Amino acid sequence: MLRQIFIKLSLVPQAQPVLARVPVASALVRRFIAGERIDEAMAVARALNGAGLNLSLDFLGESVSAMAEAVAAADTYLRLLDQIAELGVRAYVSIKLTQFGIDLDPQGCQRLVRQVARRAAATGSFLRVDMEGTAHTDRTIALVQEVHSEIAAIGTVLQAYLYRSEADLHTLASAGIRIRLCKGAYQEPPDRAFPAKADVDANFVRLSRLLLSYSNACGPADPAGRVPALAALATHDERMIAAARAHIERLRIPRDRFEFQMLYGVRRDLQERLVREGFAVRTYVPFGTHWYPYFMRRLAERPANVWFIAANLFRQ
Repeated sequence: MLRQIFIKLSLVPQAQPVLARVPVASALVRRFIAGERIDEAMAVARALNGAGLNLSLDFLGESVSAMAEAVAAADTYLRLLDQIAELGVRAYVSIKLTQFGIDLDPQGCQRLVRQVARRAAATGSFLRVDMEGTAHTDRTIALVQEVHSEIAAIGTVLQAYLYRSEADLHTLASAGIRIRLCKGAYQEPPDRAFPAKADVDANFVRLSRLLLSYSNACGPADPAGRVPALAALATHDERMIAAARAHIERLRIPRDRFEFQMLYGVRRDLQERLVREGFAVRTYVPFGTHWYPYFMRRLAERPANVWFIAANLFRQ
């Protein structure tokens, strides 16, 4: 019930200014959103790089109402990629296709994605296309495949709570398309997604093993930390991490064939511990003024996160 409430609330952006006026809520936002401007995000990025973490930078925004907004978002990403190159930050960028206008002008959206992917390739970086709800899954995969056929510096995300993700993993990984595997944060019907958390967890472990095997065969990541290995395992769940590590050790998979990914502001202690143990860890760092839908989905992923996030205010 709480999950459904948070997901429904994420679709009501008018609530953002109300939430921003609540002192505790605004403090939480500041902890999990790296500012509103590029310079604020880059200051956070350099500090995290100093702690040994690689980054994925996300300029928040989705479901634009006009293509002019999509063009403006793409321009921000072009400037962001230039800043990453200029400052030597170990980072790549992540986008959402609804922010690039896929629901308004699919061809225009693809042109903007190609433009950003070309800039990513030219600067030695990488573009990750985030996965949204299942209304966009087929279109996201098709667009990534199309652009990847010309520009290799693009990858996407698969969600372990979807039944279809195993088939999608084989399709994408066999083509050398880099994949971030996460559990999933959108409300989906039981004919498309596992309704039980235990089943989602079991599928995440199964897909992690498949993805690691593909990545092991594809070779290492870019040592500069701007282009990831084929496999990125996005989870804060130590049980999922332990299961992946057991598979890695059993098959003796080199550590440059994969990375762990976590969110900015969540389990910094675990991120830094994995770095000390010699693992590549990438922190997903969102910034921008349109933080509300992202923030509410983080709460919806698991309602206990309301208390987990509150506890993280006092935990490093």
